[in-house]
Amino acid sequence: MTTPFHLPPALRTLRNYVDGEFVSTDRRFDNISPLHGEVLAQVHEADALLVDRAVRAARQALEGPWGRMGVDERSALLNRVADVIERRFDEFVAAEVADTGRPVAQARGLDVHRGVVNLRTFADIGRLAHGDCFETRLADGKCLLNYTVRKPVGVVASICPWNLPLLSMTWKAAPALICGNTMVVKPSEETPSSATLLAEAFHEAGVPPGVFNLVHGFGANSAGEALSRHPDVDAVTFTGESRTGSTIMKAVADGVKEISFELGGKNAAVVFADADFDAAVDGVVRSSFSNSGQVCLCSERVYVERPIFERFVAAMKLRTEALKVGWPDEQGVFMGSLISRGHRDKVLSYFDLAVREGASVVTGGGVPKFGDQRDNGAFVQPTIWTGLADDARCMQEEVFGPVCHIAPFDSEEEVIDRVNGTPYGLAGCIWTSNLSRAHRVSPRFQVGIVWINTWFSRDLRTPFGGSGLSGIGREGGRHSLDFYSETTNVCIAV
Repeated sequence: MTTPFHLPPALRTLRNYVDGEFVSTDRRFDNISPLHGEVLAQVHEADALLVDRAVRAARQALEGPWGRMGVDERSALLNRVADVIERRFDEFVAAEVADTGRPVAQARGLDVHRGVVNLRTFADIGRLAHGDCFETRLADGKCLLNYTVRKPVGVVASICPWNLPLLSMTWKAAPALICGNTMVVKPSEETPSSATLLAEAFHEAGVPPGVFNLVHGFGANSAGEALSRHPDVDAVTFTGESRTGSTIMKAVADGVKEISFELGGKNAAVVFADADFDAAVDGVVRSSFSNSGQVCLCSERVYVERPIFERFVAAMKLRTEALKVGWPDEQGVFMGSLISRGHRDKVLSYFDLAVREGASVVTGGGVPKFGDQRDNGAFVQPTIWTGLADDARCMQEEVFGPVCHIAPFDSEEEVIDRVNGTPYGLAGCIWTSNLSRAHRVSPRFQVGIVWINTWFSRDLRTPFGGSGLSGIGREGGRHSLDFYSETTNVCIAV
């Protein structure tokens, strides 16, 4: 019989990491398992004074050996951090699973693997990046030579989410550090374990003190607010819900600081009648229910061309009811728990709201019963609705749980308007065998990324981000280097 997941003894006290040292504090909070509701660890909460110490350490590191280090040396250090993660791979998997309740296979194949890939990819991108150089002939015959130089922005505050913690932290840290910046990172209070392991990896790899700092805590009146409001922070990068992003934007506005926000989504998947039917069903199941729907890129709205609508709903019902929900290491498990019982209450409130708004529940809509410790956890059933109007709250607000609403459509123009009919603009999916249609429709989605006959995978050199309530800016490849760098043009009269 599968046993509940607990953290190893070494991770049952989680400390901050500031200026190359692990730091204890008097204020602590519990890290609660979403799988069985038991306490996993005691987390040392950083106060404003410790956050200030971390920012000052980051500033000093910029002026020390790190600031004088070349890009090849920084690249080698990032690769050494990746080496440590690979050597301690199973520890990182255990930490991700214990904190989030996700299946072990996902933690191994996505979360920890991507953490390594993020570090190695940006170590290479930064090392191979180049500036621009232009020769200009003036009217009087003289020549100018202009070339660009990238410089670090300075101290970067990174406030990270709980849904994909290690992936998100390394996605921000790797490009920021390869550009020569220093960092203060605040992970979510829900997922402090892999963040602490990442700090240990930076320490073991020999990254100089003050370059990577970690402060645990909450948002308002805690480490998050102290970090976002700190006057000596030069840029803020945030991944999380749109409302929190708005709060951070107001906090940094007076300092006119660089910001990059990856926020929420109310993404749509569109299935045309000519699509590979089975591939579309499998794809929408994955894009709706992966990570228990707790991915900003998940498809909460599904539009299906009317000739195949009834068949598609029936197939989705069968596939969804066959999904295995349970312990992270169970054979064939697809879905674990939500992140917390508090978040489960939010998701269940949308389940109730949908019914009040007129939804028909195709499947799900409740809490599974296991008869063991999982009943104290944060599990919900994967859920499908039909029958809601496009302006219903459940069609406009991000649920961030394992749910999708399926509706029929009759024409390209109609479905494009409906896809664009929310304040979000992050991602979309199109399922079709008509290549011309894919090229015709995808640019008209008001989103940052459109997948054709697939979902989630992409090249890390491409831009990622959204518009509207989905965020500001683009990261990925050279777009990350642009955000984490200040560019100076040097103009020389030859």
